[in-house]
Amino acid sequence: MRFQGKRVLVTGAASGIGRATAILFASEGARVTIADLNAEGLEATAAKMISRPDIVPYDAADVASCRALVATAAEEGLDVLCNIAGILKWGPTLEFSEDDFARILAINTTSVFTMCKAALPHLIKSKGIIVNTASTAALQGIAYTVAYAASKHGVAAITKSLAIEFASKGVRINAICPGHVNTPMGNAAPPPGDVDWGLVMRNAPKLVDGSCEPEDVAEMFAFLASDQARKVTGALFTIDGGQLAG
Repeated sequence: MRFQGKRVLVTGAASGIGRATAILFASEGARVTIADLNAEGLEATAAKMISRPDIVPYDAADVASCRALVATAAEEGLDVLCNIAGILKWGPTLEFSEDDFARILAINTTSVFTMCKAALPHLIKSKGIIVNTASTAALQGIAYTVAYAASKHGVAAITKSLAIEFASKGVRINAICPGHVNTPMGNAAPPPGDVDWGLVMRNAPKLVDGSCEPEDVAEMFAFLASDQARKVTGALFTIDGGQLAG
């Protein structure tokens, strides 16, 4: 029960990694607030949790909605923020719209900054923790994912910069860099257009059955939020089945 009595906010909790992370924190004693745009998915997540969470639908693309979410989740204090909400859209760059590029950055990057900024005054009081979701796309260029890669490089930079700034205040800030994860987002249909699949497959996991399950990534969220990782901040943890090994 590593999180007995701790107050944890998990975004993107309607499915996938966010759902698995919320379930795990609750199973270890946390009082969890779950948030997502998909209210029906949040109820489905809540039904799988050992204790009833606080449910807050919100829009990650809207700065005011992000701020309101943190204010609600932190009414009685906040110990852990898990920024998991995000979107993925990929395809040939010459066919990729500027509107899609801007929306991906708004949801994947600006929302992370907004959530962190809003949460930090509460986390300074609790000597709390932020765990962000980056990606293997934060650590290398990946063909046909220029917007997503840019957004996740931004998350890596936010994580490291805030970790330096707030280390002296007792707040630890890290990020997880998953490779392919068996989620609705990760298993989305490939885009139309001229795609060189040789470029795509060079980023395939190297382990047999190397794709991750959401629960694999959730375990890393729990580790980084626990006292077991008390000396870890400003780090990017890869969990990718060997995707970036070479």
